[in-house]
Amino acid sequence: MSARNLLRRLLGDRRGAALVEFAFVLPPFLFLFMGGSEVGYQAYVQSILDGAIQKAGRDSSIQGGAQQAGALDAKVLAMVRTVAKTAVIDSSTRKSYSNFSAIKPERFTDNNNNGRYDRGECFEDINGNAIWDSDPGIDGQGGANDVTLYTLRIRYPRLFPLAGLLGWDRDALLTAKTLLKNQPYASQVTPTMKTICS
Repeated sequence: MSARNLLRRLLGDRRGAALVEFAFVLPPFLFLFMGGSEVGYQAYVQSILDGAIQKAGRDSSIQGGAQQAGALDAKVLAMVRTVAKTAVIDSSTRKSYSNFSAIKPERFTDNNNNGRYDRGECFEDINGNAIWDSDPGIDGQGGANDVTLYTLRIRYPRLFPLAGLLGWDRDALLTAKTLLKNQPYASQVTPTMKTICS
C-alpha cells in the first residue's frame, strides 16, 4: 500500500472521532459542573447558617441569653454541620446598642468640612466612653431593651479542588448577621449622651 493510499484511508476513517470530541468537551463540562455544584452548595449552607443564627439571636434576646452565648454558637454550628460536616466557627461577635438609631457613627461637628472626624471636633458620645467611635456598639449582648447585632462567621472546606484553579481560598468562609432587640425583662440602662469637645 502506497503512502498516498494510506493517507487517503486515514483521512476517511471516522473511528475514534467520538473519543477525541469527548476529550475536548469533558474538561469544560467538568469545570462547569464542579463550579455550579460549589456555588449551589455554598448557597445552601448559607441559608442553613442564616436560619440558625436567626434562631440563636432570638434565644439570646431573652433574659439570661448573654450567659448562653457559647452554647448558642454551638447550636448554630451543629445546625450547619448537618450539611457541612467539618465546618468550624471562624469568629463570633455580639455588639449592643441602646436603640436602632444608634447603629451608625457618632455624630460630630465637621469644622473643616473634610467629611471625617478630626481630633478637637465636638461629637455626641452615644456609648459613654468619651472617645469618638465610627461604631459606638458595646461588646456583648447588652441588657434589657438593647439592640444586639450578632455576627457569626463559619469556615468549611470546599467540595472540589476547583477553588485553587480559580484563585479562591481552599476553604469557604460564610458570614451571617442578625439584628434583634432584647426582651424588656428589666429596666434599660442607657448611658447619658454628652457632647464632647476635645
